[in-house]
Amino acid sequence: MMPLVREVSVDAGRAAVSDFRDFFDAEYRRLARALYLLTDDVAEAEDVAQEAMVRMYERWERVRRMDSPTGYLYRTAMNLNRSRLRKLVTNARRAVGTRQDTSGDPAVAVEARDQVDRALRVLTMAEREALVLVEWMGLSPEEAGRVLGIRAVSVRVRLSRAKASVQRSLEESDE
Repeated sequence: MMPLVREVSVDAGRAAVSDFRDFFDAEYRRLARALYLLTDDVAEAEDVAQEAMVRMYERWERVRRMDSPTGYLYRTAMNLNRSRLRKLVTNARRAVGTRQDTSGDPAVAVEARDQVDRALRVLTMAEREALVLVEWMGLSPEEAGRVLGIRAVSVRVRLSRAKASVQRSLEESDE
């Protein structure tokens, strides 16, 4: 009996790893792109995406049984990004007298991307999160609310403010 139990648990473990690989393949690129819109930095976006996936893998047995593993992934990523921002603010406060500008675009950026970057930069983090989750990722306001830990109506308000702000910014850049 004992060898049979071991075979079953090994097979179950392989199935879980296989499930996670499928999940990773389906979600990683999309997550990294969404995080890029939040961070405006490819390396930071990939770091946060990788850390979120590591945390998913560590909890995969529990997470894969959830109603929305993808929602849990995005909530984890958003929390990691918020934590990263808090650390950046703390480090900036500690660096008395030194100020680093990390908001500049690379010289090779095209004009259209530059306009979008400037429009996104005027948004608060809350507005940017709502815009990315609903407009870019295609989540409903209810799903985005679950990811962010807020009510759907709050997501709609943030989204409305974000769209209005982006529209104003793009109109100003056309003048």
